[in-house]
Amino acid sequence: MRRREFITLVGGAAAVWPRAANAQQKGKLLLIGVLNPGSTNTPGAVGFYEGLRELGYTEGLNIAIERRYGDWNADRFQQLAADLVRLKVDVIVVMSTSPARAAKQATSIIPIVVGGMADPVGDELIVSLARPGGNITGNTFLGPELIAKRFGLLKDAIPGLSRIAALWHPAAYGNRTTEGMLRETETAAQALRLQLQLVPAAGPGDLDGAFDTMTREHADAVIQLPSPMLFGEHNRIVELAAKSRLPAMYAAREFVEDGGLMSYGASLPNLFRRLATYVDKILKGANPADLPVEQPTKLELVFNLKTAKELGLVIPREFLLLADEVIE
Repeated sequence: MRRREFITLVGGAAAVWPRAANAQQKGKLLLIGVLNPGSTNTPGAVGFYEGLRELGYTEGLNIAIERRYGDWNADRFQQLAADLVRLKVDVIVVMSTSPARAAKQATSIIPIVVGGMADPVGDELIVSLARPGGNITGNTFLGPELIAKRFGLLKDAIPGLSRIAALWHPAAYGNRTTEGMLRETETAAQALRLQLQLVPAAGPGDLDGAFDTMTREHADAVIQLPSPMLFGEHNRIVELAAKSRLPAMYAAREFVEDGGLMSYGASLPNLFRRLATYVDKILKGANPADLPVEQPTKLELVFNLKTAKELGLVIPREFLLLADEVIE
């Protein structure tokens, strides 16, 4: 199974970032702004707060946190980012790409740390992974790069597949990244000689209709394309897939833990936990332009054998041996 190495964070003579340094020198309570695209904390974001505690930060004692939630409405992200800028926070922490673009438009001065980006270079958030430039750094979850692998694993698990639906969120990322993901999806389906049905869901209210469309078009299975909104709705999506009796490949293990069939990807709680390290470095004076964007070091294949049995699937033993974890 392919593994990717983290890019090691560069130490040494990073320029001191003035806002956080001044706050520390004056003895002020450091202020962190958190911009979340959903209506509550994005599943996995708890890792960020755990990471802060592990590094010795306690809310109300040595840091303060201002939280803003976008309710999955991209039109609100700009206003929420501007709110955090007006509060003169010392660093902005953003969960995913879409609100990160809004934060970048809102400030070129305050450091921004972004978790779970899809293609930060393609979405023009940074100059390069090794040297981001500007005021943005963070990590990526390798979203678009894993689409073909997920198709292949789903086909290996269910060799008789012929029609597959791809559930996607049109506003999840920038145009370039979204177009690239759709091209990868179409190419992967063609390579495996699968008939592809692209099924969009612009928001949580579209999910019921999306699954109705899949069953009406007689899909054999569904693959979820990366999206913070779809991840935030993982409980409901798993329920709809079960109701529709559709085997599904997901981008994160949380779906499988809730009863989904299988997933392949990075651990989002671990990615968000890593954000705390960036925040710590920036609050101590590091320049985000000099902190390389990390990629996940481990990708995991998680399979739910109980769900396979409920769907009446006979999974090849060779496939199960590939899984990092089998839930029974």
